[in-house]
Amino acid sequence: MSEITYMLQAVGRGEAAASEELLPLIHNDLRRHAGVQMARESAGQTLQPTALVHEAWLRMIGDGRVWQNRAHFFGAASEAMRRILIENARRKSRLKRGGDQLRVDVEHLELASTTPEEKVLLIDDALERLHLQDPERARVVLLKFFGGLTNQEVAESMGVTERTIERHWAYAKAWLFQNIREQQ
Repeated sequence: MSEITYMLQAVGRGEAAASEELLPLIHNDLRRHAGVQMARESAGQTLQPTALVHEAWLRMIGDGRVWQNRAHFFGAASEAMRRILIENARRKSRLKRGGDQLRVDVEHLELASTTPEEKVLLIDDALERLHLQDPERARVVLLKFFGGLTNQEVAESMGVTERTIERHWAYAKAWLFQNIREQQ
């Protein structure tokens, strides 16, 4: 059993010091996943990868969940990061907070343009619809797109072959693209 799995189980048993010992072990991996997420965000993003990691960590530790192994933990971390980014995008796009409003000349106005926050929300809405239709393929999208995992890491996490993940990813990308295009 790896040290990380042992520490995850200790956290699940409620050992007080375990979460303090676990964070340094996984911080670099979480930071790498957060960096992948933040690379997809708009240039004016105020949320930093380290802040994303810490916010996800606080949510995960606070909800009292028990993780079976490293793969299960990183899947939960991907979901937590996804939710934080979605909340951030929704907050930014609210009209009462000013959203992403800029002063523009009417002559240069593009009515069909989509902000990065709106794109994240479109992807999230489409992912929710995919989850209702095909939860396994939606999990592949979650782990790859929001979690930044490789095909091999996703395959290990889900207990399937890498080729299965490649097929699921190809299908999910096409399905999401079509579904988002229909929603615009």
